[in-house]
Amino acid sequence: MPSSPPSRVRLGISACLLGQEVRYNGGHKRDPFLTDTLGNWVEWVAVCPEVEIGLGTPRPSMRLVRLGRGEEAEVRLVTPETGADHTAAMTTWAARRVDELAALDLDGYVLKKDSPSCGMERVKLYPEDGGAPTKDARGLFAAALLARLPHLPVEEEGRLNDPPLRENFIARVYAHARWRQNEAAGWTRAALMRFHEAHKFLLMARNQAGMRRLGRLLGASAKGEDTAALAAAYRSGLTEVMRRPPTRRGHTNVLQHLAGFVSDLLDTDDRKELTETIERYRLGLLPLIVPVTLLRHHARKLGVAYLHGQTYLEPHPHELMLMNHV
Repeated sequence: MPSSPPSRVRLGISACLLGQEVRYNGGHKRDPFLTDTLGNWVEWVAVCPEVEIGLGTPRPSMRLVRLGRGEEAEVRLVTPETGADHTAAMTTWAARRVDELAALDLDGYVLKKDSPSCGMERVKLYPEDGGAPTKDARGLFAAALLARLPHLPVEEEGRLNDPPLRENFIARVYAHARWRQNEAAGWTRAALMRFHEAHKFLLMARNQAGMRRLGRLLGASAKGEDTAALAAAYRSGLTEVMRRPPTRRGHTNVLQHLAGFVSDLLDTDDRKELTETIERYRLGLLPLIVPVTLLRHHARKLGVAYLHGQTYLEPHPHELMLMNHV
C-alpha cells in the first residue's frame, strides 16, 4: 500500500482567489470553498503574474490579441488603453516562475478563469482589428505552467463549483501526492505494482479500459527493465485516466466489485442492505458517501485487508465531504 499523503498538501493558486487585492481594478475574487474549506488542508503558494512582472494595482485591463492569420498568427498580451505589449515580459517571467514552482513539490494548482494570464481554457482572444473575440485561448502563464508540469492536477476555480469536477480535482491532487511520496522513496517494479493495486478501483471508476492498460503495462514489464522509463510511462497513463471525472455508472461498477469482497462474509440482512444501498446510489437517491461508508464499515469489521489498502474508499480527507452530493 502506498504511503499516506501529507496532512497538508501544497497547491499553487492565483492570488486573487485567496482574497489578495491584486486584480486590475484593485479588487479580489476570494473563493470561500478554497479559503475556508480546502484551505484547512492546503498550504497555498499564491502567484499573481501581473503583479510579479511589475504592474501596479489598480492598472488598465489587459487582453489577448491575435496578430496575423493562420500558422503565422501570434498571440500577444496587450493593454488596449495604452497599446503596451507585455508579451515578452510575461513569457520570460513565466518560464522562470514555473521552474521555481517545479521545485516546490506542488500537488496541484487552481487558476483564475477567464484571465489573460491565468485562464486555463476558453479565454477571450481578440482579433487585431478590434472585432468580436473568440473564446479559444489560454492565458500565457497557464500555458507555461501546463507545458512545464504536464502531470500536475490543474483546474480553474469556476469549474470547482461543479461537485463532480471538484471531487475529481481533489482526488487527483491526493493521488499526485501519493505518487510523489513513493517516487521520493525510489520506484521499483514491485512498488509500482503496489501503487497500481492500491489505486485500481480509483482508476476503474474513471476508465476501466485505462486501468487495465496500466495493469498490462506493469504486467508485461520484465525484471531488470529500466524502472525509470516504466514509471514515466505509467505516470503518463495515470494522469490521463485521472483527468476523466467518474460517472455514476463508473462508481456503481466499482461499488459492485468491492461488494464482492465482503458479500459472502455477510449475513442475509447485511448483504441485502449493501445491495440495496448500492442500487439506491445508482438511481440517484443516495450520495456516494453512503455506500462507500458502508463498505468501509464491513471491510473493517470483517478484516478484509485488501479493501483497507484501496484508495477508492478514502481518496481524500472525509472532512471535505466531497462525496456527499447526490
